[in-house]
Amino acid sequence: MLNEAARIDATLNALAPLRHRGCEVIVVDGGSTDGTPELAQSLADQVLTAPRGRANQQNAGAYAAQHDLLLFLHADTELPEGADGLIGEAIARGAAWGRFDVVFGDADLPRAAPAKTLAVVATMMNWRSRVSGIATGDQCIFVRRDAFLRVGGFPMQPLMEDIELSRQLKRVSAPACLRALVTTSPRRWLAYGVWRTIALMWWLRLAYWLGVSPQRLARWYGY
Repeated sequence: MLNEAARIDATLNALAPLRHRGCEVIVVDGGSTDGTPELAQSLADQVLTAPRGRANQQNAGAYAAQHDLLLFLHADTELPEGADGLIGEAIARGAAWGRFDVVFGDADLPRAAPAKTLAVVATMMNWRSRVSGIATGDQCIFVRRDAFLRVGGFPMQPLMEDIELSRQLKRVSAPACLRALVTTSPRRWLAYGVWRTIALMWWLRLAYWLGVSPQRLARWYGY
């Protein structure tokens, strides 16, 4: 998380049933200046600080975790009910890792927002992921600890860390592509414009596959 004071209570309260069933909730802050870590203290098992960046923060949480299954959840994303059971079933079937399908929530949508377009975007994201075996962070990647450590965790790069982790994990096993839906905020898409964001994401992915460095991509992305 980073500067998520407006939503961190809701995110962590939604995880309370999982904590009651024995799941460990670790919050990793990337240097918030709005008091987010203090708000999270009573709603998590650990609140850590790591250098800003999803790779840094997610690795810090993973290495601090005590259990054998890891799940990476962005602060603006909500898991489906019974996510722990669904993950357990997928792992029991032999998958070393996986992800959920994603849908955009409507809580952040203004009246004039292109809801139908966002629904198509989510459908295409899920289809592309299922065909390619590549997951994005919005889809809540889960993985066995031993597999995560085997591939060295998230690569220390400023962008496309989820894509690269997926590529490495595919060498361990095919992903479990769960059809249960995680709900994520469309705020990034709305801030930059849906079609502009689609074009940017496709361009960044193409450039990455063509060998452009993550550092240069991050500058293009404005990170």
